[in-house]
Amino acid sequence: MSHLETLHFFENALLQFDEAAHILNLSENQVAVMREPRRITEANLPIRMDDGSVQIFKAFRVQHNIARGPAKGGIRFHQDVNLDEVKALAFLTTYKCAVVGIPMGGGKGGIVVNPSTLSTNELERLARRYMAELANLFGENKDVPAPDVGTNPANMGWMMDTYSMHNEEYLPAVITGKPLNIGGSGGRDEAAGLGALFCLREVAKWEGIQLTGARAAIQGFGNAGSWAAHFFAKEGMKIVAISDITGTYSSDAGIDIDAARAHSAAHKSLAGLEKALSLKHDSDPRKVLEYPCDILVPAALENQILVANAPNIRAHIIAEVANGPMTLAAHDILRERKIRVIPDILCNAGGVTVSYLEWVQNRMGFYWPKERVLNEAELIMKSATQNVLQAATDHKVTMRLAAFIVAIQRVAHAAEMRGLYA
Repeated sequence: MSHLETLHFFENALLQFDEAAHILNLSENQVAVMREPRRITEANLPIRMDDGSVQIFKAFRVQHNIARGPAKGGIRFHQDVNLDEVKALAFLTTYKCAVVGIPMGGGKGGIVVNPSTLSTNELERLARRYMAELANLFGENKDVPAPDVGTNPANMGWMMDTYSMHNEEYLPAVITGKPLNIGGSGGRDEAAGLGALFCLREVAKWEGIQLTGARAAIQGFGNAGSWAAHFFAKEGMKIVAISDITGTYSSDAGIDIDAARAHSAAHKSLAGLEKALSLKHDSDPRKVLEYPCDILVPAALENQILVANAPNIRAHIIAEVANGPMTLAAHDILRERKIRVIPDILCNAGGVTVSYLEWVQNRMGFYWPKERVLNEAELIMKSATQNVLQAATDHKVTMRLAAFIVAIQRVAHAAEMRGLYA
């Protein structure tokens, strides 16, 4: 097994940075400022449960870099959250914001909890405690969190209210991904999936590929994956395979995505979809990764494409909607096989782009219709993809490395312009 396959998530992210930094000939001082997180916070949150008992939940917040603006990044509620994962995601968010030109830095938070085991009241107490305990970190010009795996607009609303109560004023710009009627933005739900389509369109134009009639397979049918499936189908693509934790569902004739989304919403998973839509079913969710298709969309968790399955992938383009869905060792195999990978820091930046637009609207106190939000997001994502494709051509590197080159240049320039306060 390659040593690249056994790297921790954060080590994997740093290797990508190091390669791009070497190409850019960054100085040791520049690397020192940009590589490691500027602040790591851990906390133990005591929560009164509905039965009167007290449970302690481990919580994290990492601020990676704020050279270009306040930290930005989601808060994850998941039983497998750990510091290495949160550091890696904060790191990736720094360069995700930079590659699309958003004037924000990178942050990430998480709580070690399975949210499905808590009542609504317990979740509210946990969300509010997180914000209260770490309130000194947050602020519209300091650190602006958002939803992530296991969290939703309601959680963000509770956190915004907690922060506002502590400061005795209404401060919606402290957090994004909120419900619409308390400062949320139109277009937030579909942003990640639609952003992936914006990227894919530019790559298809660059390579002279026709998307109409293309076959797509999508791993993960949560918010981002299901919206990607919806927009890909509207674009004229045939969705031939989808998956969630209950397995892989496929049909060479194509899947009715509207029906699949309705089924998933009603049943909280895709379980039983094979009977409802007469599809093939495999209990292994990763089988979707090896399904014959033109475009593969990993939209689940990290480290899904590995050395073991990379040789079996039969797609021409991989659009990374998940964060870190493949190891670097697997990426090397795909590069040798000439499979184009649209990297996560670009491909799934639609979410953070619309989060940024929500923050802008909050600060103005002036709210746009959803159509304007999505038009603004399209302009940002389109320009970013073109820049990355041009950098890949100029440097003769993969899109992943090109995205880091574009992003690191912007962060390095901002850091140089600000100088070092001593």
